[in-house]
Amino acid sequence: MACILLDIDGVLHVSGDPIPGAVDAVAGLRRSGHALRFVTNNSTRPRSRLAEELREMGFTLEDDELQTTPSTAARELAGKRVLALVMAAVVPDLEGLELVGHDAEAVLIGGCDETLEPNQVFSYMNLARAFEEIQMGASFYCLHKSKWWQTSRGPMLDSGAFISGLEYATGVEATVLGKPSPSYFAAALDALDAEPERTWLVTDDVEADVRGARLFGMRTALVRTGKFRPEALESADPSPDIVVSSVAQFPALLEEDLTGGGTP
Repeated sequence: MACILLDIDGVLHVSGDPIPGAVDAVAGLRRSGHALRFVTNNSTRPRSRLAEELREMGFTLEDDELQTTPSTAARELAGKRVLALVMAAVVPDLEGLELVGHDAEAVLIGGCDETLEPNQVFSYMNLARAFEEIQMGASFYCLHKSKWWQTSRGPMLDSGAFISGLEYATGVEATVLGKPSPSYFAAALDALDAEPERTWLVTDDVEADVRGARLFGMRTALVRTGKFRPEALESADPSPDIVVSSVAQFPALLEEDLTGGGTP
């Protein structure tokens, strides 16, 4: 049996609409006895709500099978004074941090969503405050560094643009807490008691996720849904182990690989 890390946005659904065949594919992987963990860089809603939304789409999972970036930040920054530029909905998942507006020990940048809230969270005033705190010695963290994500309306700018701007202005590189950081993947494998070489990551992000997972020693399946772009695949280094039309095709190819019927 294999261990499988399933990305969510763009792999299982886009803007809340399930990818055709995704629900059946996940159910089939469970029936086959594979160990599953749902991994996401979504940093705009609490884990409990994300899990409930997936269940409403038809997926079967428990809350603790879903690994999110705010929970990673809560472990990493426990007890610290943190200036957090994040969506209000994820604040409960940052339990254990002392959220402050000045004199911070760490600056934490979250992600954007499809509402108007990013206009307030990533205002000039807030970004300038983050700049000043980093200049005064605060450590710099981000939940992820995504440039953009795919929605039903098309590509939308994500917070990676703001993070890169702060890195440029301060000369300090942000520590990424979510995918594709080694610590994030290590936590996912620990939860499954898995070894990298017998673990697959299924993702729509060839530029960040595939590279990070391959460097970590995992195998990768890239789906042609979500943020997939052919030109990004053509220039990818390293390349994914397999490319599938969608997650619906992944179980059959995985079975071929496990039984020796095919070579991804």
